[in-house]
Amino acid sequence: MHRLGISVYPEHSTPEKDNAYMEMAAKYGFTRIFTCFLSASSDPEVVKKEFGSFIRRAHELGFEVAADTNPQVFKSLGASPEDLSVFHEIGLDIIRLDGHFDEQKDVLITRNPYGIKIEFNGSSDADVERLIRHGADRRNMIICHNFYPERYSGLSQKTFDRFNAKWESLGLTTAAFVSSQEKDTFGPWKVYQGLPTLEADRTLPIDAQVRHMIACEVIDDILIGNVYASEEELKAMASVKLTNTTIRMEAEEGLGDNEKKAVYSYIHTGRNDASEYYIRSSFPRMDFRNQEIPCRPCEKKNFTRGDVLVVNDNLAHYRGEVEIVLTEIENDGQRNYAGRIADTDMRILDEMEKRPDHVFEII
Repeated sequence: MHRLGISVYPEHSTPEKDNAYMEMAAKYGFTRIFTCFLSASSDPEVVKKEFGSFIRRAHELGFEVAADTNPQVFKSLGASPEDLSVFHEIGLDIIRLDGHFDEQKDVLITRNPYGIKIEFNGSSDADVERLIRHGADRRNMIICHNFYPERYSGLSQKTFDRFNAKWESLGLTTAAFVSSQEKDTFGPWKVYQGLPTLEADRTLPIDAQVRHMIACEVIDDILIGNVYASEEELKAMASVKLTNTTIRMEAEEGLGDNEKKAVYSYIHTGRNDASEYYIRSSFPRMDFRNQEIPCRPCEKKNFTRGDVLVVNDNLAHYRGEVEIVLTEIENDGQRNYAGRIADTDMRILDEMEKRPDHVFEII
């Protein structure tokens, strides 16, 4: 099941602001928090005080807390792969390793006596499979991608897919970041250009980012990298259906009731015997065998990628079938133009094309 999360950076804010943000996120069902020790004080007592109090409050609100670390952080806090007691004392649930020890120590850290989960960098070629073969405890191993503060530095979809194929093959829970579009948001460092994993997400509405992550079908947990997201954004994320892909259509004016029903009233499943020309949802046909869907004239000579079509009475055997165009086809009068996939959601269509039997709803 997918989980939603926020980030909190106590060293750059105040307890009052952080507590209010956590309470608001908890209200909307968020259950994960990411924070960063890389930019925190090197004084163990300061870290224990600043982070310990916020983590206690996070736990009271039902959050699981992960912190970014590396071997330098371990050293400054007096921790080691053999001794995670300082992290246990702070109350940390997940240690994210943004850097590694040697193989033996990386294995050892996954077998810690506190049950602290170890989160490996999903945006790297970390040889997690090798660690598992050499005795790492898979039950304590999860994955989290990087976020990218610098504009144009985020992952491409191709690179994202390559990494995710590896984590999916290992059956490891995987997290990635989306970015708030609020002004003056921040992260661990003084760069204010958003904090997404995917570069293409950097300027998109947050719900479109989340729906794309769901459509990828390999991301379990979706975290906002920058703070503070607005309440409207938290509410928008919480409203996204997490059980299947949802894709937004800009509807054509004048849709008939049966066209609306065919498009909006079904959880669609693409056909395995996929055509290169469109994604087909055939299930609605059963309900429209004895109902009319009159041909509605359309000025378009050809339908293009992203157009949403409903088969009409002129092809009665297939009447009610919903199709999303992938490759340009002729408008032969047998399909009504229902609308077009929103520009923000065209990447979701790309993901649906990769897996023809995608389960989806049009919203």
